[in-house]
Amino acid sequence: MLRSAEQKRQGPVAGGGEDPRVTELRSAVSRLRRRLAAHPGEFADRTIAEEELAAVAAMAADGIPEIPRLRRSLLLIAGAIGSVSALSAELTEVRRAVDLFGGPVRGQG
Repeated sequence: MLRSAEQKRQGPVAGGGEDPRVTELRSAVSRLRRRLAAHPGEFADRTIAEEELAAVAAMAADGIPEIPRLRRSLLLIAGAIGSVSALSAELTEVRRAVDLFGGPVRGQG
C-alpha cells in the first residue's frame, strides 16, 4: 500500500505497529554507533558524537522524537564526525532517517 507524504508525516499506519520512520531512525543510528565504536582512529569530538547518538537512540526508543531536538542532535553528530570519511555512509543514513520526520515549522528552530 502506498502512502502519501502527508500520511508519512502523521505517523504509523492505522492498526498499530511502530512508526516506520522511528524504525528507520533506530536502525540508522544503530549502524552508525557500531561503525563509530569499531573505528580505530581517535578524533577530538568522538565523545560528543557518541553522546548525541545515544540521545537520538533514546528518543527513538521513546517513540516519535521531538523534531527540533532531533535536528540539533543531527547537527552535533555531523559536526563531530563529518570529516571522518569512513563514517560518511552511515552518517548519511542517519540524516535521511531524520529527514523522514520533516523539518521544524518556520520560525521555530
